[in-house]
Amino acid sequence: MEILNDILQNIATDAAVTEVRRGLHWTAVVSRHCGLASTLDAGSCAHEDDNKTEGSFTEMTALQLARYCLSEDTGMASLGIAALNSLLDVDVEKCADLDGLKLVHDIGKGKNVSIIGHFPFLEDLAKTAANLWIIEKHPRPGDIPEEGGKDYIARSDIVVISGTTLINHTLTGILEWCKEKSVKMLLGPSTPMSETLFDCGIDILSGSMVTDKEALLKLVGEGVSYMRIKKSGATRFVTMVKNMGDIRKKANNATQ
Repeated sequence: MEILNDILQNIATDAAVTEVRRGLHWTAVVSRHCGLASTLDAGSCAHEDDNKTEGSFTEMTALQLARYCLSEDTGMASLGIAALNSLLDVDVEKCADLDGLKLVHDIGKGKNVSIIGHFPFLEDLAKTAANLWIIEKHPRPGDIPEEGGKDYIARSDIVVISGTTLINHTLTGILEWCKEKSVKMLLGPSTPMSETLFDCGIDILSGSMVTDKEALLKLVGEGVSYMRIKKSGATRFVTMVKNMGDIRKKANNATQ
């Protein structure tokens, strides 16, 4: 919660909410920009104020809506993260149009890598990393169950953390398990591109920016996967690094 409060406190400008779209897999909020977040537990998204209806979200400001990121109801927290992302200005001068996993592939050769959450196209990384450990709340064959992940995270030189950990409020605990000199990346479209996260122990932010709002809203409403959204051109990858020299130094000095 402290991390989310820090991000909220560093948002200087509020805005009206013009649209909210809550799809099967993604939630989108339009205010200053179009913000995106994974939809978690969409079926439980009851409004926390019984005096309001679902339709009143567009009568709130984006910052009011963003405060739902603190909710214990993950459906409401998804809405809050999307609203928070809709308020953030992405400084493209500080970002690369780069999929964060490609950067992990570059610096992760011969290293122990933990990935928290399932992401596509990990086969190449598995071939070059010393160990690739995928830690999942809902594990597939070969994954490490969430409850057994602590020991693997503590042994990892690079830890890739899904942005959804801000929605289910597990990020702080995960960062406490990481060894001090590990490289820590927050990855996925839910990731707030806020430099405040660098002060919280994250080294790399790798998220997305909406480039075609109308196309994005249509696809969110259709309940499609993120890969479909990305292929449509409605979003682009954005990756921001706290200090590339420091990250490469950490990776090069990692102990196997």
